[in-house]
Formats: sequence, C-alpha cells, structure tokens
Amino acid sequence: MRPDQGIVYLVDDDTVVRDALAFLLGSRGLLVFSFDGGPAVLAYLAASPRPIRGVFLVDVRMEPMSGLVLHEELLSQGIRNPLLFLSGHGDIPMVVESLKKGAFDFLEKPYADNALVDRIEQALTIERAMLLDDARQAEGHARLASLSEREREVMPRVAAGKLNKVIADELHIAVRTVEVHRARVFSKLGVRTAAELATWLSNFGGIDASAKIQR
Repeated sequence: MRPDQGIVYLVDDDTVVRDALAFLLGSRGLLVFSFDGGPAVLAYLAASPRPIRGVFLVDVRMEPMSGLVLHEELLSQGIRNPLLFLSGHGDIPMVVESLKKGAFDFLEKPYADNALVDRIEQALTIERAMLLDDARQAEGHARLASLSEREREVMPRVAAGKLNKVIADELHIAVRTVEVHRARVFSKLGVRTAAELATWLSNFGGIDASAKIQR
C-alpha cells in the first residue's frame, strides 16, 4: 500500500454489487476493504490502529444492521471519516437525516461509475485534510504537555500581553524568573512573540484552553 493510496471501506450485503464495486474502485487505484455488513466492519475497525484512514461506502438497507445504524455506531466511536451512502431505495427524509448526521453524500443506484469514483476521490481529499489536522492537534497538545507547571502559569499571561513585571507580581516570583519561563514557553511551542503565542493557543481552544492550562 502506498502512503498516499486512498482507502475505501466498502460495506454491502449484496455479494454481486460488492464485488462489482470492489473491482471498479480497485481498477482506479484505490485500496478496497470489503465487508458484508456493519458487524463485520466494526469488528475489523476494533482491531485497527487509530486514527482510521480512508472513507466509507455503505449500502443503506442491510441486515442485521442498516447503513444508517452503522453510521451512528461509527460516530459514537469517534470515527468521523467521510461516509457515502449507496441505496436504491433512498427517500428524501432518509437523505436529509443522514446528511444532518454528517454523511458526506447520498448516492442512488444505479450510479454512473465516473461520478461515483469522483465523489469518493473528493471524500478522500477531505479525509486527508482531517488526518493532517488531527496530527497537528496531537503535536500541539504534546507540546503543551511538555510545559512545566510554572510555565503553564506564565504562558496565558504572556499570551494576554502582560508585562514581565506584572506577571512576576501576580505569581510572586522574580522578573528574571518570568523571563526564563517565557523563553522556555516560546521555545517549546515554537513561537517568537506574545502575539504568535496567542494565535497558537487560539488553535487549541483560545481563552478557555489557556484557563484550563492555568488551573
């Protein structure tokens, strides 16, 4: 598997349809994992490392677990990868409800091969962006976790634009000590100014994040 290869979790209880879709997607360079129902894909994902890569292509009407129920179960497990529904029996209320819950798209059978693959490629583009954002967030939280208790106290005050002397008075420490902690915070978080620090923190919850860290 190439690092950039798109992954599709194909879930359909119709063997003929499932095999045809797997062939189509595989011929377009996608890596396809096929499942005959919701329980099978959930069992596979339970043993898979997180975050889960790829997108889901799911039939709506399946037994014993419908595609809509599978979608809800994925969301309950924090799996928010783009999901596309396929159905020959879709109706407007079902479409609206699935989209409200975050489904990427709802496609009716019969589908045009090129249109289906194009939509999956668009979903994969979204999934890659989500994966990059998750990695960035994980790195950011790791940097925050590397701060000492005193650095966590100094950090939100620096981000708020307070002078070193004011921070020193509030924390009952020497100005030089504040300067040292300030420099360490900048180094650990990879920022150069108080303004950059404030912007950096805003990506992790803004003022609320600072308050939590301060406590």
